Amino acid sequence: LKELSGIGLTDAKNALVEANGDFDKALEVLRKKGMTKADKKSDREAREGIIDSYVHGGRIGVIVEVNCETDFVAKTDNFKSFVHNIALQIASMSPVYISGADIPESEIERVRAESKERLLSEGKPAEMIEKIVEGQVKKHFAEKVLLSQQYIMDDSMTVEDFVKENIAKTGENLIIRQFKRLELGVSE
Repeated sequence: LKELSGIGLTDAKNALVEANGDFDKALEVLRKKGMTKADKKSDREAREGIIDSYVHGGRIGVIVEVNCETDFVAKTDNFKSFVHNIALQIASMSPVYISGADIPESEIERVRAESKERLLSEGKPAEMIEKIVEGQVKKHFAEKVLLSQQYIMDDSMTVEDFVKENIAKTGENLIIRQFKRLELGVSE
């Protein structure tokens, strides 16, 4: 457990005790504790980092900027691997926004209005329409928002969970600052 998670012996032992010796439960305990620590670090400034690129078969290209707090972390193989995996995610899943906060309100309202109009034309009960519309809007943007997407390397987590896991590993705030995805023959 210590080797797999990269934590100290005492922390590994405590996690195993808390999970009654169950290795998988101990990993889940560590993941939850790491997420809590990651949430606390999210307010810290991140101005270092790297820009990485990935080209898939000469048809899809991605360039991504990910920031961390120190130059020391930016130079580690773990951080470089983390950034590269984010680039792979973007190439594979084609997100439009980094987080839900990046979606323009006008776009949300447009999707909401289209959904509502469609439901009304289908004759859905008026009292259910708002609830259905909210669900459809959420679903519409879930695939378009990078942090909300299922992580391609481990479908038991989202990209946001993957980021938080790496915040816990590095001990620093990590921010996906910006990305650009190009696909041959497709323009925005």
